[in-house]
Amino acid sequence: MIGAFSFDRLVLVVLWVLLSRPVVQADYDPLQTTSAKSTQTDLTIKDAQRSRDIPIRVYLPADKSPVPVVLFSHGLGGNREGSAFLGKHWAMRGYVAVFLQHPGSDDRVWKGAPATERMAALKSAASVKEFLARVQDVPAVLDQLDAWNRDSAHELGGRLDLKHVGMSGHSFGAVTTQAVSGQVPPLGKGFTDDRIQAAVIMSPSGPANGNTKKAFGQVKTPWLLLTGTKDNNPVSGADASTRLVVFPELPPGSKYQLVLDNAAHSAFTERALPSETVRRNPNHHRAILAITTAFWDAYLRQDAEARAWLDGDAVKSVLEQGDQWEKK
Repeated sequence: MIGAFSFDRLVLVVLWVLLSRPVVQADYDPLQTTSAKSTQTDLTIKDAQRSRDIPIRVYLPADKSPVPVVLFSHGLGGNREGSAFLGKHWAMRGYVAVFLQHPGSDDRVWKGAPATERMAALKSAASVKEFLARVQDVPAVLDQLDAWNRDSAHELGGRLDLKHVGMSGHSFGAVTTQAVSGQVPPLGKGFTDDRIQAAVIMSPSGPANGNTKKAFGQVKTPWLLLTGTKDNNPVSGADASTRLVVFPELPPGSKYQLVLDNAAHSAFTERALPSETVRRNPNHHRAILAITTAFWDAYLRQDAEARAWLDGDAVKSVLEQGDQWEKK
């Protein structure tokens, strides 16, 4: 009886200790995805007011409940199919990723043109006219997504959480992203869309007039800037040094910058540009996926673990020795 009583009491004590211990969460990992693959669908948004068709590619998570939406704007001469590694990963992390194609500054600018004329065609498309068309594409897409989301018969019906929207882009798409998420233009009220809650800017650019303080000193939206030490663009003439003028002028609070060592302008795409001779580093994509995902989790989902990962030392686990990480 005494032995049995002692054993039972020991079991109860052990159970009490185990149940009283706090539950330890698994370490946050922005690279981990579910086993379910994402799907994609191509759609066209018709902006009747401008008589303009905007092709989009939508990457969808397996979960059909409403989830945050992330937009992506391609670089000069690109299309909605570019940087697919981003869209697929973000979707597998539970976001609807919408990749825009901007007519007038997409791949139709150079396709079919003689090789000797392609550079001139691209430079011509990097114009104020096309910039204005791009920044108007963003609200047009968001408006149509809202209409489709309210249509139960549409394939996107009920799948979009448009109260949590992120904007991103590369190169000319970075210029587009900056403009719609807080950059102040030299004249006028600007193009900021208040629906955008966070922005990822790949290969950022300073303002055309050079007044960086006025352009970026009032940005309230959380911004993540990404560039590389070899981030040169032969079309615009921007180089790695000009990419770095934006971050110092941003006000403190939810602002981050990653400079990837020896990363060229194409590091944010799937293939190198013809003019690039820098060897591509597979870890660049790994770092880009991890840090952008953690940023979306932190500022679109208000995930405290993601925010702690970004703000602490854990972020360095995806970086290499020469990479530079800043926050303020």
